Amino acid sequence: MPPQDFKKKPNVRHFWQGWRALVARVMTFGGALGMTAYATYQMVLIVSQGEVTVLQWMMVGLFCITFVWIALAACAAVVGFLFSGESKQQINKTDIDNKKTVLLMPTYNEDPAETCAALFSMGKELIKANLSEQFEIFIISDSNNPEVWVKETAAVVKLREALTPDIKVWYRRRHDNKAKKAGNVHEFVSRWGARYDFMLVLDADSLLSSSTLHTLMQEMASDPKSGIIQTLPCLYRGETLFARLQQFAGSIYGPIVARGITAWQGNDGNYWGHNAIIRVKAFADSAGLPTLGGIKPFSGDILSHDFVEAALMRRAGWSVRMLPALKGSWEESPPSLSEVAVRDRRWAQGNIQHLAVLKAKGLRWPNRFHMITGVMGYMASPFWFALILIGVAMAIQIHYVNVEYFSDQISLLPNWPVFDSERMIYLFIFTMGILLVPKVLGVIRAYFHSPLRKPLGIIRMTLGMLVETFFSVLYAPIFMLIHSKHIIDIFRGRDSGWSTQQRQYAGTPWLQLSKQHFWHTCIGLGLAFVCYYYSPMLLAWLSPTLIGLIFSIPLSALSGSRSLAKALRFLGILNIPEEVNELDIIRQRDDFSKKLNDYLQYVNVSSVIADANIRHSHFSLVAPAPKPQRGHPPIDYISARYKIADANNREEALGWMSNKEKIALLENMDDMSALARLTSV
Repeated sequence: MPPQDFKKKPNVRHFWQGWRALVARVMTFGGALGMTAYATYQMVLIVSQGEVTVLQWMMVGLFCITFVWIALAACAAVVGFLFSGESKQQINKTDIDNKKTVLLMPTYNEDPAETCAALFSMGKELIKANLSEQFEIFIISDSNNPEVWVKETAAVVKLREALTPDIKVWYRRRHDNKAKKAGNVHEFVSRWGARYDFMLVLDADSLLSSSTLHTLMQEMASDPKSGIIQTLPCLYRGETLFARLQQFAGSIYGPIVARGITAWQGNDGNYWGHNAIIRVKAFADSAGLPTLGGIKPFSGDILSHDFVEAALMRRAGWSVRMLPALKGSWEESPPSLSEVAVRDRRWAQGNIQHLAVLKAKGLRWPNRFHMITGVMGYMASPFWFALILIGVAMAIQIHYVNVEYFSDQISLLPNWPVFDSERMIYLFIFTMGILLVPKVLGVIRAYFHSPLRKPLGIIRMTLGMLVETFFSVLYAPIFMLIHSKHIIDIFRGRDSGWSTQQRQYAGTPWLQLSKQHFWHTCIGLGLAFVCYYYSPMLLAWLSPTLIGLIFSIPLSALSGSRSLAKALRFLGILNIPEEVNELDIIRQRDDFSKKLNDYLQYVNVSSVIADANIRHSHFSLVAPAPKPQRGHPPIDYISARYKIADANNREEALGWMSNKEKIALLENMDDMSALARLTSV
């Protein structure tokens, strides 16, 4: 899997994709540009009643930048409402008996009960559908927390026992976490990829039905030029308010926008890093990622690798498509605003890094646009905040500037400062309408779509839209400041690190929430005071934004509320079809997860030492540590051995060890056995 040369354009011919994609592109981009031009023209008329100041021109420019992105979303929703979003051609029932697909699960200190339960449920579904010969399971671990690792190996052993002999389950843990998830997948492809025709890349919370897996495999096998086929994962299993808001929005509004995007992107699609099937040989030949040079934040390993991998495969001539109407693909939402902020920090850095990738030769313009969209998903926040600050600055300026009400020229009327408030109100209503287009069209589609209408009901869906919109308005300004800080930190060269995503919410202390949102609250209160003093009318206009900031601490706490989520679910508000009509694959997953959790609660580093059976199971999955290079002794391993020799009992030895030393110990059975021979307190 060689790294690709961004300076060299491959000699590949891309073919015409038909009128359908062309019409969708004209409607999406032409419509967005047309609406942006109209809205910007109206803004120019609003501020040009008198002499236009520098601040006013800056306001017009920022308004134009922020408006174009909401216009694109609205136009994509309209296209998705009018187009089916995918080809009418029937799936070719290609024989896949001689094909092999691997369910590839990269993990990094994830909850092993959750990941293995999902794999168990998918495996059982495949066995039931007589597809076990076409699929294998491969867990590729980057876990470096010793307590998580021993639970991980114990869970994999239970998974193997449950699926053997019908489906093979493989496991490998890397000793070096180079290049993070992208490096993990790269090593798998380089070492074992030739065993498989296709790989279905999963996330730790991914779940796909057997019929969906079968369809993806047939679609890939029937089209020899297909490189990536991406599903549209539905969010599910939300137990907090924030997660339920996200999964409701994904179920009701998501399909509309996804169908619109699918219509205009055609074969120039995108890849989201999981719940997608990939042709392994094509991926190995064309999607190897180089290490970026230059300065931070653009240098180093490519973090948001999926966008770039899709662009590179498309550059090499492979199609990258999405099937938005294909059901049976699920993932989970972060449970609270705090958890989303942590995840977005890493995503923001990876997306900003794409600015250095845009100059790569041979990329298709839709793939470049996908990267720009990812960048603007975060850059729009500081633009929006700057727009607000300019509005406040203008209010202060107007307050202090001495206005010449009467000039030397002969006139019956004074030169009052003129502001076209009527046009401003009209533009505000127009902008709010554009923002609501995806939501309204999504709900209208849901009214006439029986798989959504029957389980959810028209009234409950409407109430759900109102609740989701209400909280979206309140949370949006908090995300504005969170993302603005992310952007500042990134351009200051601060690295995001590689933290594990918390998928199961354990609650956030109020003190921590107060620290996280202290400045958000202060900024909200400060802006409210300034607006009240200098321009009460501006305070009224900004009140939705300011309310969200002022109450950011309780709103953040409320985002993780299980009680409110439970109450809304009881009322049928923010529900999704999978909750009303529970599916066997989800119930099966939850049952196995409970069994694994009951077993794993007794598995830890100490139990691996004390219990020979657990120790044997662990080392059955452990690959030998690589031999150290000359001049680079294995310090952690040597230190662990010394502490074992020096300790009077197991607890004393473990108490002396760092996590890295425990990992070194867990990689060597002889030393672990030596520790087991020590007495226990």
